[in-house]
This record gives sequence, C-alpha cells and structure tokens, in this order.
Amino acid sequence: MTAPFSLLMSVYAGDDPEHFERALSSSTRAQTVPPAQVVLVQDGPLGEALEAAVLAAVEASPVPVETLRLDSNQGLTAALTAGLERCEHDIVARMDADDISLPERFARQLPLLEDGRDLVGGGMLEFADEGGRVLAQRTPPIGAEQIRDYARFHQPFSHPTVVFRKRAVLAAGGYQPMGRMEDYWLFARMIAGGAEVDNVAEPVVMYRVGTGAYSRRGGREQWRSEMLLQRAFRRIGFTSRREYLRNVAVRGVYRFVPEGLRTTLYRRFIARGGR
Repeated sequence: MTAPFSLLMSVYAGDDPEHFERALSSSTRAQTVPPAQVVLVQDGPLGEALEAAVLAAVEASPVPVETLRLDSNQGLTAALTAGLERCEHDIVARMDADDISLPERFARQLPLLEDGRDLVGGGMLEFADEGGRVLAQRTPPIGAEQIRDYARFHQPFSHPTVVFRKRAVLAAGGYQPMGRMEDYWLFARMIAGGAEVDNVAEPVVMYRVGTGAYSRRGGREQWRSEMLLQRAFRRIGFTSRREYLRNVAVRGVYRFVPEGLRTTLYRRFIARGGR
C-alpha cells in the first residue's frame, strides 16, 4: 500500500489542448498507482480552446482536481509555488502539460520515497512532436553520491519526472526565481542541505521535443541565466572556485554553439547522466 500523493501541474495559454489532456490522463487514469489529488494551476487566461479542454479533462478525471486560477501569467516559479501550497499530501509529483507519464512511473518512484528519499527523478524518452517517434533516451545519474558529484556540473534531475517531499522542498526555500533554471537551483539547494536523493534509471516520462526545443537551450538570455546560477552556486558553497571556472567556460560555450552541435552534445553526454 503506497502513501497517497499529490500531482502538481501548471498550464498556460501557450499549451496545446490535446497535449494537456494526454498529460493529465497519462498521469492519473493510465497509472498503475494514481495520485490521490491533482493540483492544477492555470497560469493566467488560457484562451477558449484550452479552457474547454481543461474543463473537460477535469470533469473526466478519476482523481479529484483542485484548480487554482492566477489572474495573469506569472511564470512557472510563481505557479508552482502557489500550487504547492494547495497540495494536501507530503509527497508531490511534478508533471508538465505537454509530456506523457509512462504507466509504471509512480509505481517505480514511490518505493524510493517510502524508503527515505526526499527527491526522486527518472529517465525520459524524447519523442518527436509530430508522429510520436522516439528520438533519444535520457538516462540520469543513479545513486546519491553520483548525483551530488554530477550536480556540480549539470542538472541531475529532469524536472518533469521528479517526485519529492513537500516538506523537504519548503525546507530548502521552495521554488525561487533563477532565470530559466529555477528547478536546478531548487534541487542544488536541497542537495546542499542534505536531502536524500536518487533517480530511477528507466524512463518514466515521454518528453515532447517540438520545434526549437534545443534552440531554447542557447542564446544570450540562457547564458545570463547560466551566469546567475553559477554565481549563486558559489555563494552557497555548492561549487568550488575551480568548479565555478570550469562551469562558466564549458557551460557558457555550450550556450553559443550551433543548435545541431548542442543537440548532439546533449544527447551523447549530458542525457546519459555524464557517462
């Protein structure tokens, strides 16, 4: 008998109605171990089509859905912070509005939390936005020691896959603004604070790769977020000076290489947990 848990999702006007319906259904109805509660944050006005899809999906959900509407689009950090307050259970699973949870996702992850972990991620399958063809598999670092070492260079968790203890997230200060890297910043603070962490090697989520998925990982804005993050890591002592210089050099260059090369580097190294 697994502990009850909440599913936390955010949806905004840029999300696709069909993708949202599939994301919610795959994380509730299709799960061998479904959540006990869904907290759905509507991050600003959604538009007629998406609003209708949300209403229909909520009505059809076999799991009770609490909908929280924000008057304006405030971004993911604010949406998840507001939604986390409404989660009734200490164990909370994250899900994005355009991905697909595999049926055994929570059955694989929850035993690790019940065994004492505070944060558990998992592998992902990247699939094409059109046609559904699997493009690559992301295998994360496994085990607390490898995750802690890897985290000083790169994000050790895929945010759409994580399940965590609400009290551990709040103890670390919750989601905080950090450019486009608020998830990495949160998980680093959790690790630095002594949270017990792990990953499931097997894929638990199918991650939709649409047009521009890898172009968004580059550019000047992403580089600015990178520099903010690396300085924050040094400020809390998460990285050494040597690690800071390495990260600025390697990760900074990565933000400006051509998109094709960035995709290849990500899939061959970073997406394999650094192996």
